[in-house]
Amino acid sequence: MPISKPAEIRLEAPILLTMGEPAGIGPEVAVAAFTQLGGRAGKRPLRLVGDADVFLSCGNIPPDALITTKAHASRAPGRPDAGNAAATVEAISLAVDMAMKGEAAAIVTAPINKAVLMHAGFGFPGHTDFLAYLTGAARAVMMLASDELRVIPLTVHIPLADVSRAIDQWMIIETAEIALEALKRDFAIREPRLAVAGLNPHAGEDAVLGREEADIIAPAIAELQRRGHIVLGPLPSDTMFHAEARARYDAALCMYHDQALIPIKTLSFWDGVNVTLGLPIVRTSPDHGTGFDIAGKGLADPRSMIAAIKLAAKMADARA
Repeated sequence: MPISKPAEIRLEAPILLTMGEPAGIGPEVAVAAFTQLGGRAGKRPLRLVGDADVFLSCGNIPPDALITTKAHASRAPGRPDAGNAAATVEAISLAVDMAMKGEAAAIVTAPINKAVLMHAGFGFPGHTDFLAYLTGAARAVMMLASDELRVIPLTVHIPLADVSRAIDQWMIIETAEIALEALKRDFAIREPRLAVAGLNPHAGEDAVLGREEADIIAPAIAELQRRGHIVLGPLPSDTMFHAEARARYDAALCMYHDQALIPIKTLSFWDGVNVTLGLPIVRTSPDHGTGFDIAGKGLADPRSMIAAIKLAAKMADARA
C-alpha cells in the first residue's frame, strides 16, 4: 500500500540521484554533476541510485556514493533496451522509499524513456504519475523553475484543440492551491503571489475573443481570492513574462503546455528545473530528455542536472 506521510528528514540526509534510462544521457549528467559539485549540495551529500556499472562507465565515483539496485542494467549509449526497465524502475522506487523513511532529503531523477518502460510492462504514463502512486499523493503538479521564472502548466501533454474542453474552475483552484502551498513550504515565500494566464489572445478581451476567461478562469480566481490567496489575472500571456511583469508574482499558472514552457525555456534553457509539487517528498529533475542522439559522445551538458540538485537541496532545507 502506498503511504502518504514521510518520516522526519534525518540530519544531513543525502540527496539521491536516480539513474534514469541507462542508454541515455541521464547517468552521464548525474556523474558529471556529482563530480562538479564535489559530491555535495550544501550540507547534504549526494548519492547515486541505480546499477553501479552504469554509473562507473560514465566516470569515477567513490563506492560509498553508490546505492545499488538488485536488478542489473547494461549501458549501450543510444540503444535503449527493455531489459533495463527493472533496474530503472527499482532505482526510482528505492529512492522514494528512502525519502519517505526520512533517510533521504530529496530525490533528483534522471530522464526515463516512457516507451521503453511501457514495452516492459510499466503501468504509468511517466515519472510524475509513478511518484504520486508511490507516495500516496492525491495529485501531483508539474512546475518548471529557474531563478528567472516559475511556471505551472494547467494542462500538459494534450492537443491544443482539447485545452478549452479540459479546463474547469475546480481544476484551476486545486492546481493553484497546490502551487501556493508549495511556494510557502518548499520555496520559503511567506505570502506567495500567483499570476494566472488567460487562454485566449488578450485574455479574451471582454469575451470578444473567447468566453473561457469570463466563464471559467475569472470565477476560479475570484474564489481563490475569497479564500485569502494573492492571485492575479486572468492576464494576457503576451505581456506577463517580461521583467517588469515577472516582478509582480512568484509563479505563473498557465493554461497549456507551450504557454508555460516557451517563456521559461527562452529565459532559462540550460538551467530550468522540473519540480513536482503536491508530493510529500522533494523531487526535482533536469528539464531535458534522454538525449539518445548524443549519449556517450561527451556532449551532454550537466547544467540542468546541477540546477536540479541545487534546487532540491534548497527545497529540502526549506521543509526542514
